Amino acid sequence: MTEQQKARRAALRTVGTAVRKKDAMQLLLGRPAYTDDLAPKDALVVKLLRSPHPNALVEAIDTAAALKIPGVAAVYTWQDVPQTRFTIAGQTYPEPSPYDRLILDRHVRFAGDAVAIVAAESEKAALRAVKAIKVTYRVLEPVLDMHAAKDNPVLVHPEADWYPPCPVGGDNRRNLVASDTNSDGDVEAVLADCDIVLDRTYHSKAFNQAMMETFRTCTQLDSYGRLHVVSSTQIVFHVRRILSRALGIPKSRIRVEKPRIGGGFGAKQTAVCEVYPAFVTLKTGRPAKLVYTREEAQIAGSPRHEMEVRVRLGADRDGRIRAIDLYTLSNTGAYSEHGPTTVGLSGHKSIPLYTGGLEAYRFSYDVVYTNHQAAGAYRGYGATQGIYALETTVNELAERLGADPTRLRKTSMVREGMPMPSYYGEMANACALDRCMEHCRRLFGWEEKYPVRDMGNGKVRAAGVAMAMQGSCISNVDVGSATIKLNEDGSYNLIIGAADMGTGCDTILAQMAAECMDCEVDDIAVHGADTDVSPYDSGSYASSTTYITGKAVENACAQLKERMVAIAAGMLHCEPAELVFEGRQVRRVPTGEAVTLEQIGCKAQVSNDIAAEVTCTHSSPVSPPPYMVGMVEIELDKETGAVTVLDYAAVVDCGIPVNPALARIQTEGGIVQGIGHTLMEDVQYDHSGRPIESSFLQYRLPTRLDMGRLHVEFEHSYEPTGPFGAKSIGEIVINTPAPALTHAIYRATGVWHRELPITPEQIAMGAV
Repeated sequence: MTEQQKARRAALRTVGTAVRKKDAMQLLLGRPAYTDDLAPKDALVVKLLRSPHPNALVEAIDTAAALKIPGVAAVYTWQDVPQTRFTIAGQTYPEPSPYDRLILDRHVRFAGDAVAIVAAESEKAALRAVKAIKVTYRVLEPVLDMHAAKDNPVLVHPEADWYPPCPVGGDNRRNLVASDTNSDGDVEAVLADCDIVLDRTYHSKAFNQAMMETFRTCTQLDSYGRLHVVSSTQIVFHVRRILSRALGIPKSRIRVEKPRIGGGFGAKQTAVCEVYPAFVTLKTGRPAKLVYTREEAQIAGSPRHEMEVRVRLGADRDGRIRAIDLYTLSNTGAYSEHGPTTVGLSGHKSIPLYTGGLEAYRFSYDVVYTNHQAAGAYRGYGATQGIYALETTVNELAERLGADPTRLRKTSMVREGMPMPSYYGEMANACALDRCMEHCRRLFGWEEKYPVRDMGNGKVRAAGVAMAMQGSCISNVDVGSATIKLNEDGSYNLIIGAADMGTGCDTILAQMAAECMDCEVDDIAVHGADTDVSPYDSGSYASSTTYITGKAVENACAQLKERMVAIAAGMLHCEPAELVFEGRQVRRVPTGEAVTLEQIGCKAQVSNDIAAEVTCTHSSPVSPPPYMVGMVEIELDKETGAVTVLDYAAVVDCGIPVNPALARIQTEGGIVQGIGHTLMEDVQYDHSGRPIESSFLQYRLPTRLDMGRLHVEFEHSYEPTGPFGAKSIGEIVINTPAPALTHAIYRATGVWHRELPITPEQIAMGAV
């Protein structure tokens, strides 16, 4: 940071402090806050009949017995729904994900796909009705291997009305959702000139978000006959658009509102369940609600994309990385949501880490359909898979050269002021990655822990390292907005369209507003997100809220101060140029006269033509990356293959942390999720392509006992395009555990594992 930037940071009063979350007490006291808490008591309970087959046609469906069950209000099949295809991907229009879904389709494409909708007065009646429906299927051959999907004669989507709103290189007649290649320099020539070329392939499975609150939505018609949707979603405006297309009704007839969310991690950037109760309400005129069971969330949710990443890396004998060729094969499953977009991050958020020495790169990918559960957005959004592959390859390069991997990276890592051709040509304006590495070395005690240590009884201790980057929005796409208004008591209302998923964005944005308005955070009441009330916001994803919506808050506050000064000028009979805003009052400099915020607030309501409220919208042509270094120490039992995480140290550059406590919690949570992906969350399928781990009894998640000691600190940079110098932190924090743990396991065993998770069985058997 420059001296001027350091001075700005030092002058901050609210931003940069650990403020308690806005919703902390409400949640702590167990007050109604979540979707199911707010559902009408007389809402019809909606349940779905799901296909047992991964690929089949419904030949006949008999609902007569189900309709006779007491309490059953309605049963709907593919014959009852609109026939307009849509996507449930929560992305800015025009969606890159092809339109390939119907509310209910005669052609079911994965084991768990919806076949019929049941609406009943009680859950018991609804479940009885689901069991009473008789279906005759024509079972078709499925495509269950992503390697065999492209150009397979069996088509997952043979329909003629498959529609891509954007040209992303897809072709449903080839089972291809998206395909592309981009490059800079002559990769083959540089690789041919390198002293060392590593060619490695890595496989990452389709991990589940496993958020505590499953997918859920309640719907009803309001007093004007409009569809009112209350949903646990990250994307209220996108849900409105999705429902409008799926149901065939205007957006003006739909209102979508988000209450508190019990976790999302990207899963709720996909409209997994909203359309079903909405359809029931439109058909019956009654309130309806759908709450997914844990099994449904596991087998018919929106997990991470399974990806296979091939890395060809060329370097000199001194460890300088000169060329990277990266190819990703991504399995989107039965439907395309987020397929064309997640895959891009596997290369564009990994290759730029080595901008410092890179002479050439090539990144290509294919995204294919299979008859597995459809994938979607998950924290890290493709970068996680790409960074796992590339960072593991770099660690292998260091081991091959006998070099310290933390020192080897210094010769090639991106640094502040460098252009990044592989990152859309953007400049690294704020980059403390080099300082993160040195800071983490000290924090972790790298020199002492890196050597492999035999502890006796077959146990070995070893350490591993990785670094990562992400983004702070989708550049030239994401839009954030904020409305701030003055109340007559001198307090403010902040109205946003971003969705707080428990991450604390309501609090962080209130901190920014309080900093701008020179008031207390408690003086800012936050409301969001509601399509009828909130200004438009793309939603809470792509790590964009702090960076994009935060800048909208900063701009809105600046304009509101100007309006308040203008109102005060009328009250003091002077020019606005004579006045200065001082937080609780506006003062006339020449005379010392002042009017309080309360007086300005009251004046705004009487004989006034200057609105004491402002709405600002912001978008950014760039997406400044946050950076991170993670180091892990493990103890490995060579006899059983068990890995115990002893110590994980991380240093993050997220610009200026707006709320250090929340930033630390975000980092710790992401690290724990990454540990789970690497060591225990094992997605396996039965013969029909159905996930075997359909409950938390089988799908093992990390607990406090599995994470060891976590130590998180920050290296500050100052991002000039961000609010108060801030960048994002939400996603990058999940990206270092997989390569760091893979490295540590190699150090302990001498075996490189190239598939996640790395289970004790694989380690004990020495599997690669």
